[in-house]
Amino acid sequence: MNHWLKPLTAATLGLTLFAAQAHAGDQQSQRVDNRQARQSHRIDQGVGSGQITPVEQARLEQQQRHINRLEGRIEADGQVTGKEAVRIEKAQDRASHKIRRTKHNRRSAG
Repeated sequence: MNHWLKPLTAATLGLTLFAAQAHAGDQQSQRVDNRQARQSHRIDQGVGSGQITPVEQARLEQQQRHINRLEGRIEADGQVTGKEAVRIEKAQDRASHKIRRTKHNRRSAG
């Protein structure tokens, strides 16, 4: 009976670690998606208030699409490494900064 207990324990541990890793990846993906949604909302607010012109809106939305494509390519293999997560986060940081600068650049859409 004891001869099959070690392999069973090892298999259970392996599955648990795999599930934990998959869950962490899901959390990372959810954080990215939530931040993308918040940034899109900020762009929409800027357009609605007249702080962002149509040309600026197009550029900001293009940057958001680029980040979405980047995330898709990185997640395509099923696992996001720490380095890849940092790459996405830096792209989002740049986009956030650009949204803020654009909303406060004293140009108006009208």
